[in-house]
Amino acid sequence: QAPRSTLVGAGASGRLGELAGKLGCQSLLLMTDKGVEAAGLLESALAALKKAGMAVQVYSDVQADPPEAVVQSAVEAARACRADGIIGLGGGSSMDVAKLVALLAPGNEHLEEIYGVGMAKGPRLPLILVPTTAGTGSEVTPISIVTTGENEKKGVVSPVLIPDWAVLDPELTLALPPSVTAATGIDAMVHAIEAYTSKRLKNPVSDCLAREALRLLFNNIHTACRQGTNIEARQNMLLGAMLAGMAFTNAPVAGVHALAYPVGARFHVPHGLSNSLVLPAVLRFNAPVASGLYAELADIVVPGAKGSADEKAALLAQRLSGLPVELGLPTRLAEVGIGEHDLAALADDAMKQTRLLVNNPREIGYYDALAIYGEAL
Repeated sequence: QAPRSTLVGAGASGRLGELAGKLGCQSLLLMTDKGVEAAGLLESALAALKKAGMAVQVYSDVQADPPEAVVQSAVEAARACRADGIIGLGGGSSMDVAKLVALLAPGNEHLEEIYGVGMAKGPRLPLILVPTTAGTGSEVTPISIVTTGENEKKGVVSPVLIPDWAVLDPELTLALPPSVTAATGIDAMVHAIEAYTSKRLKNPVSDCLAREALRLLFNNIHTACRQGTNIEARQNMLLGAMLAGMAFTNAPVAGVHALAYPVGARFHVPHGLSNSLVLPAVLRFNAPVASGLYAELADIVVPGAKGSADEKAALLAQRLSGLPVELGLPTRLAEVGIGEHDLAALADDAMKQTRLLVNNPREIGYYDALAIYGEAL
């Protein structure tokens, strides 16, 4: 599974009018958030759309970890402007909401009925996704994540959510602060690592995508963080995140995400940082059954690594444990306000992530999750 068409290059967002026209659109709703709007990142896209004669409405009320109410509000906005096409321009949350709006605006399906795998059938409105971070890979995946209730996230997973166009414009990422660049980049690395080691649906195509994604991301993340206007590094990060998204579209993510989601939902920790905080402990937990695959990935992040598969797997975990330190990110759950008294609730929530847990190379039970959170504390 992959998007029908992908456009990559500096200034690519300036061709959105042309692309929307090819999809037969005339009235568009553009989904984004207040931060992207305030940063002026919509200007090129809006100019291109208006030059092409498109009517465009901007919905900028998307929140991080979007709740159901935001999705429903955006659907109503699409219906009010009679949108015949949807653009998601922003981070993973904006793109996730855009996917659901394209699906739900025609009125054939209802959000509460499509959670899970393969429940959403379509059809949907034409859909173009434009990432402003190199992390989620949402621009090429069949997944939208919604916060339901207070502390739980659910996914809508269906090929119908894969967009018609994924547009990667590194110019939109030049102003990202180093902390966001680092956290989203590690998020994308987790996608690659988990796709490569997934117990279910691992396949040769995803393996190729995951390895190249990890190579691009690891080799460019320091430059992207320290030289934010380096267009080559920024484009390589976007490419790496996209390839990682394509990898986990076909070989799904697992334990890291299952344990990261409760951290984000309960403590409003950004998704990439949540993944980064639990990644080393999950790698060490999985090593007894996944050391061979981890050893293969170690060759990418620790070139010239020597030793047995177990020793190489340990080197991978060690190298990835050091990466957040080098990039200035928090490395312990305690640094984001989590205490020992919170771990039982987090483990309870993690056990609800059955869609993800079944993919982990080693079974994670409640007490395993508790121990992993304890190690990450």
